[in-house]
Amino acid sequence: MATKAVRLGNSVYERVKAHKRADETYSEAINRLIGDWSLLDLAGTMSKAEATEHETAVRASEDAGIADVETLVDREETTGIGTGTGK
Repeated sequence: MATKAVRLGNSVYERVKAHKRADETYSEAINRLIGDWSLLDLAGTMSKAEATEHETAVRASEDAGIADVETLVDREETTGIGTGTGK
């Protein structure tokens, strides 16, 4: 197998090293981490209407998640549950 030398910045190297499994080479780790596809591969796969519908669903899901977190925070502030104070 042919090889190429590649320079990585220290921070990139440390990130790869942190995710590298004991039984794999750096080349195998980088290949696993970057995967076989990119979000750019999805460009042009949906109609404008489908993309708008998807965006609306994602935003609704995000809003619901934010509302759930806000409810939990309010409950914690009101009751003290989770703080050990048990108001």
